[in-house]
Amino acid sequence: MNLSINRVFSLFAAPALAAVVGWLPPLAQAAAVREIRIAVPDLSAGTQHSGGGVTDVLRNQQLLEKAFAADGITIQWNYFKGAGPVINEAFANGQVDFAYLGDLAAIIGKANGVDTRLLAATGRGIKHYLGVAPGSGIKTLQDLKGKRVAIFRGTASQLSFDAALASQGLSEKDFKVINLDFNAAVAALAARQIDATWGLSGLTALQERGLAELPLNTRDLGGAGSIQAVLVGSGAFVDAHPELVQRLLEAQQQAVQWLSDESNKQAYIQLVSGLASYPPVILERDLQDEVLGQTFRSSLDQPFLDQLQASVDLAAEQRLIRKPFKVSQWLAPQATRPAPAALAADRG
Repeated sequence: MNLSINRVFSLFAAPALAAVVGWLPPLAQAAAVREIRIAVPDLSAGTQHSGGGVTDVLRNQQLLEKAFAADGITIQWNYFKGAGPVINEAFANGQVDFAYLGDLAAIIGKANGVDTRLLAATGRGIKHYLGVAPGSGIKTLQDLKGKRVAIFRGTASQLSFDAALASQGLSEKDFKVINLDFNAAVAALAARQIDATWGLSGLTALQERGLAELPLNTRDLGGAGSIQAVLVGSGAFVDAHPELVQRLLEAQQQAVQWLSDESNKQAYIQLVSGLASYPPVILERDLQDEVLGQTFRSSLDQPFLDQLQASVDLAAEQRLIRKPFKVSQWLAPQATRPAPAALAADRG
């Protein structure tokens, strides 16, 4: 029997080569990675970029760059003014490997078939504020009925608003909702082109200038509308490079530990204020009663996952996604888990 050289290779050499590749340690298999692409919603009001939280600490201290330098892997930070909707599109097009997102954007991506894996918590219990035009007399969400309210659709702020409304027996149908990004909403409120907006602590900048009143925030609603933030990774990257994913999470934990030291709170405020072009008093006021070690705790503990599941279910109920899914099936193998002591405490 005569076999061609190619046929012989396919029968013997190819399987052998596959076996060798399968045997190689993770770093050897990951050698093709030369760049890790990270997406972050840009919350800055100035010319520099800021995502707040752990991302600003990671960049400022070059923690990821240092973690991968020995392997010649560079870190590409991509900031998106279009926030979650644009980042989900970038994921779908294979343009990013990881993203720091608010809960709704991450949920919408997953529900719409974007192949992501949940890796870590990056924010919990984050406050949102109701900003209204000065002298409007608006004090409660009920007072907003029929008014023009700006919301950045497809972002965590929309889900936050919907959760806050639901706690008061309201829904978006009770208002004239206008889709504006964060900066456009601030400008529109200052110009009195809208009656109100729902957003993050940047609204206090308008309050300082007498251009807005902030009659309530999510703390006044018993926490209803507080948001969570997460780190998600591309399914293809997470599956192909588990060791690199683990190393990224370990580097991120260094930033979390720095944030957890209350003696660094003022340094954090100065860092974010400088990058985001916010007066420091905005963050000082927003964070004065917050424990950063709790806000930025990275473990995907059961209360966090339960709240995330509640957000998935609310998004489905409000028809922001077509159908809910199980958060437990979204977790990556490398997902940041609570320490054994914390698990014991949870079990009580």
